[in-house]
Amino acid sequence: MKKLFAILSVVGILCLGSVGVFAQDEEAAQAATETVAPAPAPAADFNPEVDVQGEPMHQILKKQYMDGGVEWMTPVLLTLILGLAIAIERIIYLNMATTNTKKFVAKVEEELNNGGVEAAKELCRNTRGPVASIFYQGLDRYDEGVDMVEKTVTSYGSVQMAQLESGLSWLGLFIALAPSLGFLGTVVGMVLAFDAIAAAGDMSPTVVASGMKVALLTTIAGLIAAIILQIFYNYILSKIESLVLAMEDSSISLIDMLTKYNKK
Repeated sequence: MKKLFAILSVVGILCLGSVGVFAQDEEAAQAATETVAPAPAPAADFNPEVDVQGEPMHQILKKQYMDGGVEWMTPVLLTLILGLAIAIERIIYLNMATTNTKKFVAKVEEELNNGGVEAAKELCRNTRGPVASIFYQGLDRYDEGVDMVEKTVTSYGSVQMAQLESGLSWLGLFIALAPSLGFLGTVVGMVLAFDAIAAAGDMSPTVVASGMKVALLTTIAGLIAAIILQIFYNYILSKIESLVLAMEDSSISLIDMLTKYNKK
């Protein structure tokens, strides 16, 4: 997780550093268009990445980012990058932890009946996922009785659940932080607008347009970041709920399985 976290953070910083270069290129392009008369452009096919004015979408996003104020848009972008890093790490971890529980339980029962507890433990040791880990811990306490197995399964199930939910508190923090930073930019934009009115002594739209644009763009950016992270958060929660349900059902199956095996 730390490695993925660091890689995505570096990528985000590099992207932010490239914004300044893009801005300089844009200024140079504007200067060139002022000295050279534009030639009539030929008719082009429809491109979903180009807006109605023929400007590429990434150029539009870059312009909106600069207009919103780099010092206010950057924190929002960082929360989005860090939140996505945590979400992607959790999704990868949960997908790797997901197994065919019914098939695994059937294999454990088969190994238990044919090769005994040690054969079942070996199967659990070579299988990934929280269900296999719980089974291994339970089978490892079989010599102490079924009651001890049940207590071990319950205790280790809580440990596995905590591991599944690791990092979600940080993701929730970034979900709450993104719109808050956007609203902070909104307040700053309003202050800039009133400062412009006080300096110009006039309340014309052109005077307040710059500050109002900062206010609106930062709010939009914060809300978009929070919506994206919230979607990932809910998806992760649904994966965790399905895994926890599988763990509970499998634990009951293990106790029943060992009870039948003990009666032989």
